[in-house]
Amino acid sequence: MIRTIKKILLTLTLAGVASLVFSQGTVKGVVVDASSNEQLIGATVILKGSSKGVTSNAFGAFEMTVPAGEQTLLVQFVGYINLDIDFSIKNGETIDLGTIAIVPDQIGIAEVKVFASVAVSRRTPVAQSRIEPIVLEEKLGTQEFPEILKSTPGVYATKEGGGFGDSRINLRGFESANIAVMINGVPMNDMEWGGVYWSNWAGLGDVTRLMQVQRGLGASKVAAPSLGGSINIVTNSTDAKKGGSVSYGIGNDNYNKVSFSVSTGLTENNWAISLLGAKTTGDGYIQGTEFESYSYFVNISKRLNEDHHLSFTAFGAPQKHNQRNRNDRLTIAQWQMVPGKYKYNPTYGFDMNGQQHASAYNVYHKPQISLNHFWKIDDKSNLSTSAYVSIGNGFGYSGQGFTSAHRTAWYGASSGIPNSTYMFNDTEYNFRSVDGTFDYGTIYELNQSTNDINGAMMAMSKSVNQHRWYGLLSTYTTRLTDDIDFYGGVDFRYYKGIHTNELVDLYGASYFIDQTSRPALSSTDWQTQKLTVGDVVYRDYDGFVRSEGVFMQAEYNKYNLSAFLSFSGSNTTYWRYDRFYYNEADAMSEKINFFGFSAKGGANYNIDDHHNVFTNIGMISRAPFFSGGAFLQSTTSNITNPNAVNEKALSVELGYGFVSSIISANLNVYRTEWRDKTLVRAINANSPESLVANMEGVNALHQGVELDFVARPIKKLEITGMVSLGDWKWKEDAAGYLYNRQGEPTDSRGNVVEIQSEEHAKIEVNIGGIRVGNSAQTTAAIGAKYELIKGFRMGIDGNYFGRNYAYYNISSVGSNLNPLNFAQPWMIPDAITFDFHASYRFKIGDFDATIVGNINNLFDAEYITDATDGVNHDWLTSTVFYGFGRTFSTSLKIKF
Repeated sequence: MIRTIKKILLTLTLAGVASLVFSQGTVKGVVVDASSNEQLIGATVILKGSSKGVTSNAFGAFEMTVPAGEQTLLVQFVGYINLDIDFSIKNGETIDLGTIAIVPDQIGIAEVKVFASVAVSRRTPVAQSRIEPIVLEEKLGTQEFPEILKSTPGVYATKEGGGFGDSRINLRGFESANIAVMINGVPMNDMEWGGVYWSNWAGLGDVTRLMQVQRGLGASKVAAPSLGGSINIVTNSTDAKKGGSVSYGIGNDNYNKVSFSVSTGLTENNWAISLLGAKTTGDGYIQGTEFESYSYFVNISKRLNEDHHLSFTAFGAPQKHNQRNRNDRLTIAQWQMVPGKYKYNPTYGFDMNGQQHASAYNVYHKPQISLNHFWKIDDKSNLSTSAYVSIGNGFGYSGQGFTSAHRTAWYGASSGIPNSTYMFNDTEYNFRSVDGTFDYGTIYELNQSTNDINGAMMAMSKSVNQHRWYGLLSTYTTRLTDDIDFYGGVDFRYYKGIHTNELVDLYGASYFIDQTSRPALSSTDWQTQKLTVGDVVYRDYDGFVRSEGVFMQAEYNKYNLSAFLSFSGSNTTYWRYDRFYYNEADAMSEKINFFGFSAKGGANYNIDDHHNVFTNIGMISRAPFFSGGAFLQSTTSNITNPNAVNEKALSVELGYGFVSSIISANLNVYRTEWRDKTLVRAINANSPESLVANMEGVNALHQGVELDFVARPIKKLEITGMVSLGDWKWKEDAAGYLYNRQGEPTDSRGNVVEIQSEEHAKIEVNIGGIRVGNSAQTTAAIGAKYELIKGFRMGIDGNYFGRNYAYYNISSVGSNLNPLNFAQPWMIPDAITFDFHASYRFKIGDFDATIVGNINNLFDAEYITDATDGVNHDWLTSTVFYGFGRTFSTSLKIKF
């Protein structure tokens, strides 16, 4: 009996314990950004005191089983402050925590996103891709900053010549001049020619908070829109927490990088300061492309009160690097002949004393400084204003010759053709050493033979390019009704570009005489003037750009429907002041004005929790660029382009999105018609008889289909992919007139004539149906990332590039100038590359640490990235650049 009672009591006890042990409930919720209410995918939700955790799905939602009783959840997401949530749950109970808003870990970041016009998934009706900081940390390595986007639909990015920061990027077939690059909403495209030198922003990867590519019309609220799309970069603001980090990285070819960051956090009197600094050095993968780069970032914030916030930001990346010119492409056969093959640099070499020289060298520093004021006017309205300044200083090397023929000889001698020779006074000079390097000693030899008569036959100058750029961007936001928001603002810019060429090396001669033709001058004294180091040659002018713009946008958001309608208008004024080719009375050109506008609208409809559709349509009329648009020869002439008109574009896009707990995908179709593109191209640019074709009526059609997806089929595995099919071609034949390098109208033999007279050579340009080159029209990518153990992740990404047509070159169309008969450019062979990355997050004492490793072009694929079409439009005559072979890097970062 007693034994039976004991068994019953033991059974009841065990049952009670089991009930306590196995009593559990379910907790769920949706994690969102507190500033934008955007759902956060991949947020980590951990049950405190255990190893149990889940991640939020494509809707930002999570659900997990937890023991009954008093519990605490820890919600984490990269770039946000950790949040603890306490709750009590009973056995069998389900608790819905609802919307869990977590706050960004940086002060003022929400206000910065107003300037940056960051698109929101399933709400903003544009095609967009986001690159989060963790992706930059895991994948960038030694790649150029634009290359991190190569797995994005519509993007084609290459290292081009391969020097530090010399990369380029195309978006939907449009070159960088037609892609708006904005940092914190401030435009970065050069005000004269529209492009971006990425070497000026080599340190951006260290301070990027968010990078978003908006393809097509985009959502940017600026007065001067882009045709191809925009790259929005949001930098760090001020860290809300006190702390910092140090890191060190190494890579191939003596790559070394050291960096630090430190932040005060928000002090008791509402001040906050964050600093970052980095130094990067290396020999460069390409022969003779040594580099030294620094980057810095400082943000000082002050919360004046609940309604006013001031933020001062300054960042820059001073650098110096040897280059391989973009004109140093060789034919495929020539690459097989040169020493070092694809690493070969034809401008790299030594003089007779063994001292290294480079005829392609770049030094530049372009800091951006801004003061931002954020004013919360009332519960419905706010005003965000940014006053900014960019001060650019630097130069790149440029060879000079006694005459135009000698200048041409300079470029011919420094090209990659082995055993480049030059005949002068019946003497042959060979500029190639046995090992294929450029023999600068031969220039000394040539100059010494002519020093007593004409001075230096060849000399080196530095093309000094400075600018002073001031701007004001202000956006007023208000809620008109519960469903309608209104944005309106102004965009003012003033730019002065200062361009000179200064002699830096006479290569053994005692002086240099610049006999470059300057017919605008009445005096010919300059033809005998003996110049020395520091004197100005070839050019000395200032280019001015002034732009005033306004923009407005209304947004409607109710239930499942989001829509917007926006308008902008701008007036752009160009003029130049030339101290070299003109006397003082004629130094100032006329001022020319172009009025531009844009009108665009779109809508997104969320059919249900899984499906959404969107569309947008817009028209853009934009001022032609200063260089090669408003001015025919902006380097050498004040003569304006008599036929310059606004470039126009009409774009329409349709898109579909799908999200589930396992997969999210986006499909979009676009069509952009580009009309009246300004196109000024040199014919036989290195020839003394070089002419310029100013083309009119150049129209193009860019259309295509894009698909991208992210899948999480099992826990800890993420698969990404995309396919982009483009159809980009020039639509119709065009026409144009010929001009000389001073911008004067000529006949077909280069004789100056009256503008658009019978003698003025008008040429036909048979370009209709020709493929737009310089960018792969078919791209695809597939990637996988898996967390093997807690904190250790590894992944591999494959990229495919196809239907990549060579860049057409007018000098390759034949000697017959009328008409200019273009043929379909040579198509570069398809290419496939793979990149590997791995990272491990762990503790060193009380400090968080991360080690990252990257191997790019894992299988050392041999492939062509860039090509210029040849006279026969085939692989035998086209000149190319090859992509880098296998490269690697690794870094360690410790946070404190």
